[in-house]
Amino acid sequence: MTCPQCQGIEREFGEKTAAKKLLRYHRDGPAKSTSLLIETLISLGVQDMTLLDIGGGIGDIQHEMLKNGITKSTSVDASSAYAAAARKEAQRQGHGERANFLHGDFVDLSPEVEDADIVTLDKVICCYDDMRTLVSASAAKAKQYYGLIFPYDTRWIKAAVKIANFFLALTGNPFRSFAHPTALVEDILKANDFGRNYYTRSGFLGFWQVIVYSRG
Repeated sequence: MTCPQCQGIEREFGEKTAAKKLLRYHRDGPAKSTSLLIETLISLGVQDMTLLDIGGGIGDIQHEMLKNGITKSTSVDASSAYAAAARKEAQRQGHGERANFLHGDFVDLSPEVEDADIVTLDKVICCYDDMRTLVSASAAKAKQYYGLIFPYDTRWIKAAVKIANFFLALTGNPFRSFAHPTALVEDILKANDFGRNYYTRSGFLGFWQVIVYSRG
């Protein structure tokens, strides 16, 4: 990830945004697309498994999975505010000792991150410029399941991303979003011996793809 994008993530996902998302989580639970991912993984059987949640935000996936059979979770997030909020929430829910939190770019940190039975990236690859490296490095960490939520790359969604990036540039915010081709993501995962186990779309006009892949 480029340095400006790291700076943009810290700005876009700062303390105020983290606090608002945490309040929403306390009130409503995980977002619909995130709930679909969590429910699908739990239905596949996660008892006594481990989780690596990349770009885990305030920890929606980690908290819910730790309550449903996961023995240990590791979160890697480029936003220091989100990492702090996730850690605080894990302690509040009583599973802080089973949750590990790292702040930084996962690609840079990946050599020191342990493999896990399940790897999840919820709305993460759309925030990362070098999708190939991110997906390859994260897929290599997954022993059993790989869960993704990212935009469906239709023309109108690509146009929406361009418009959003235009306004970010106008405000001087270095953060950028990306609508990476689904076919390229799938090719990388197939090369890592993953196949689709579950697929659906969620959000306005099916903006988000929710996909779970299984190894082998």
